[in-house]
Amino acid sequence: MDIEIGSNLYKNFNGTIEVEGIPQIQVARHPSTGALLVNFALFDSNGRMLAKMVDSTLMFNERRAYEVTKTDKRILMKEADSGKVVLQLDVKDAQGISLAQGEFHTMKGHLLQVTATEWKVEKQRKSGQTHDSQGGVVSIG
Repeated sequence: MDIEIGSNLYKNFNGTIEVEGIPQIQVARHPSTGALLVNFALFDSNGRMLAKMVDSTLMFNERRAYEVTKTDKRILMKEADSGKVVLQLDVKDAQGISLAQGEFHTMKGHLLQVTATEWKVEKQRKSGQTHDSQGGVVSIG
């Protein structure tokens, strides 16, 4: 499977995205329907878990602060009050997924931002690169 994160393309990854060395996002396609399935842990700036998504469904949502809208081809997680996008994943084609936009904290409390042109966390940023993950994880930060 391939994934675009911002303007970066990661080919042949196993579905796991590590952020600062810790698995934070896992994506897969349902074997029979092809629907996008996402596991995601959302943290605050102190590294405390605020929400957890399992198979594209919120299983833990402290203070009901987040909402998820999903179709077979898109998962969109937003802050309920502000409408700010926390995470947006889209199916591009049979092998490709796009993390089109997002803004959330890592388990270490650092802010990760994904835009159409780049991803950045702390002082690291990447834009317009292609990587072959060779069947492994995608590492950010």
